[in-house]
Amino acid sequence: MVSTHGLSPVNHGASGNPFTEQRDFLQGIALLDASAQVAVRVSGADRLSWLNSLISQDVLVLEPGTTREGLILDPKGHVEHAFLLTDDGEWAWLLTHRSHRETLIAWLNSMRFRMDVEVSAEPEGSLLVASWGPHSSAGEKIRHQLGDPMVIWEDPWPRIEPGSIGYGPEPHPGAEWALRYELFSPQQGDPAAFARGSLGLREGAVMDALAIASGRPMLADIDDKALPHEFDWLRTAVHLNKGCYRGQETVAKVHNLGHPPRRFVLLHCDGSQSVLPQKGNVLRFEGRDVGVVTRAAWHWELGPVALALVKRTVDPSATLSIITDEGEVSANQEILVSPDAGASRRVPRIPRLGSASA
Repeated sequence: MVSTHGLSPVNHGASGNPFTEQRDFLQGIALLDASAQVAVRVSGADRLSWLNSLISQDVLVLEPGTTREGLILDPKGHVEHAFLLTDDGEWAWLLTHRSHRETLIAWLNSMRFRMDVEVSAEPEGSLLVASWGPHSSAGEKIRHQLGDPMVIWEDPWPRIEPGSIGYGPEPHPGAEWALRYELFSPQQGDPAAFARGSLGLREGAVMDALAIASGRPMLADIDDKALPHEFDWLRTAVHLNKGCYRGQETVAKVHNLGHPPRRFVLLHCDGSQSVLPQKGNVLRFEGRDVGVVTRAAWHWELGPVALALVKRTVDPSATLSIITDEGEVSANQEILVSPDAGASRRVPRIPRLGSASA
């Protein structure tokens, strides 16, 4: 346990203004309480080879301290779980949303068979903190107060990983994304209260607008039809030349032979009405429903922004109408996934189900 005695807040004078807090976070003078995310641990000699056989990313030879993103797909290739993955030489650590932890642990345990692996949750009371990059002044201060973290995840978004491909524009709208998570040893009492009180961490919701503006897909964006291609998740979470895993045949078929039916899009909303769209709001164009909002937030620089899934064939230059409870809000699109994503971008090719791993 780490004593809270004598610890001073990292973020003095938090304003409660989301725009100020977003700027403070980007400048490295504020940290966020990231307790909406939680870690799942996998130990045992077979942990990396076992995980490699289950997920969309190649982690067979994962150097300690390196972060990769992985997906677990259903048999039809739809996204069920997404997580950041790192290994410290003894444990593999999967960082996912709190709402998905128990189902992820249950599914992993169901796939253990005779492999030398053990799956468990992070230590009770652990403290998860988010910072902007590794050299933030607030991050240095908290490490001085609490000691070195147990584990660090450096979010790879939107870097195109080895063996992957991007469906979006380059440079990517999220090129400056530099999110970093650090997990600290268990604290006394309620870790969330400790984060807000003794450490003065800002609410994790500050990150929402920054993630939206960077086109960063998250589990909050998926539905039961979600394909990784639709979100440009191939760039960070899918290795195109690895061997078989559940859903791999669909990934290969869409990438090599077809197009994803929908595409992720960043919406710049009309802020003159001071109306923020909500998750589930329908998008219309020329009287037809063409998509749905998945997340929305006020950005300190861009104003109201949203992420949405729209039909692939929707004209990227079209101004869309968002149907909210307070009336229609117009929005311009910024491309995150090209309408021609898929078969027209078939290099490198993915081996079909049953073929040898590259």
